[in-house]
Amino acid sequence: MIDRRDSRLPAWLPGVAHSLLRAITGLLFMQHGLQKLFGLLVDPSRPWNGPPPAFSQFWVAGVLETFGGFLIVIGLFTRPVAFLLCGEMAVAYFQAHAPRNFFPVLNGGEHVVLFCFVFLFLFATGAGPFSADALLRHTRGASRPVHA
Repeated sequence: MIDRRDSRLPAWLPGVAHSLLRAITGLLFMQHGLQKLFGLLVDPSRPWNGPPPAFSQFWVAGVLETFGGFLIVIGLFTRPVAFLLCGEMAVAYFQAHAPRNFFPVLNGGEHVVLFCFVFLFLFATGAGPFSADALLRHTRGASRPVHA
């Protein structure tokens, strides 16, 4: 659990940092899906040949990265989405990177490992205070009747 009682830090800083980590990770992750599905942000020296065949593994990865990344950015359904994305990154690592070499720095898989563990963190801790999940939780909590 995150210790939010460190008196040397402003009380708001851990929540802001948590939410920023979530949002920036989601934005970075979305870029990979946008490349796969729409040819956006691709290397000009490597022409885009169109989207992958629908329902192929590469297409499913693009959908998860684009739309799962968006849900992570806004912090909606964060725990289940982060769980799926963590699994996607584990599969990506062991299918595409680990066969090349054991060490991520040698097999090009550092970003995949980092995404996997950030999503594991978000699965374990939730979206943070500045998220759609927190807003929904607050809204639902305010509308519940108080029992004596």
